[in-house]
Amino acid sequence: MTSLWNRRSAVVMAALVGMTGCAGVGDAGASATARARVSAPVPASSAPASSAPATPSSEAPTPSPSGPPPFSSKIENVSRDEVRYSWRPGCPVPLSGLRKITMTYWGFDGKAHTGTLVVNKKVAEDVASVFGKLYEMRYPIRRMVPVDVYKGSDYDSIDADNTSAFNCRNATGSGSWSNHAYGLAVDVNPRENPYVYADGSHAHRNADAFVDRPLKKPGVINSGDRVVRAFARIGWGWGGSWSGAKDYQHFSVNGR
Repeated sequence: MTSLWNRRSAVVMAALVGMTGCAGVGDAGASATARARVSAPVPASSAPASSAPATPSSEAPTPSPSGPPPFSSKIENVSRDEVRYSWRPGCPVPLSGLRKITMTYWGFDGKAHTGTLVVNKKVAEDVASVFGKLYEMRYPIRRMVPVDVYKGSDYDSIDADNTSAFNCRNATGSGSWSNHAYGLAVDVNPRENPYVYADGSHAHRNADAFVDRPLKKPGVINSGDRVVRAFARIGWGWGGSWSGAKDYQHFSVNGR
């Protein structure tokens, strides 16, 4: 009886010892594995890619300052008060046949400005497109206001180096209407591009340094250059190509 009891106790004790040993080994293995998983570094290349977009840093460089404004133009009707000096009854174009173009131009100071030309309504869009090209090429213009600012005086407008268009007047040295009287001509930078008579004389002393061609100076127009080509695209001719007298500032619908 005692022998049977002893054998049973031995079996139970052996089982308990075996179970304790397995549990100890298992816990130790699990703990070691857990520690290895926590402490082992994850290679950067094996990190999963995030599907969320990156958030911009608050210290990111700010965009570079914007450049000059784009060219813009606006074509409107002309009121009687706006052409008080340059238009009168009997002019070859009625007041209703004129349009005012308010548009951007590039100045000699390297900045964008807004100016106004008065032209014939038939050519307003074409003229605006040419000055858009001049702006894109950064061709400098001194100023651009209607000749009425000078009370209709062509001489004063030219002396101020003003780019202008419509003025109900005769052609220089003629009893016939100028193309300007129809709003079908534009004078560009008249100081840098003077009217030179056949004998080489000119009327404005501030243009002395700009008589000869070709001449490489800002605002000057030379034969075949970008300004001449820009007007040629709308079919306009240049006074600098005339024989005899040269009107370097002058562009017109028929070249005269």
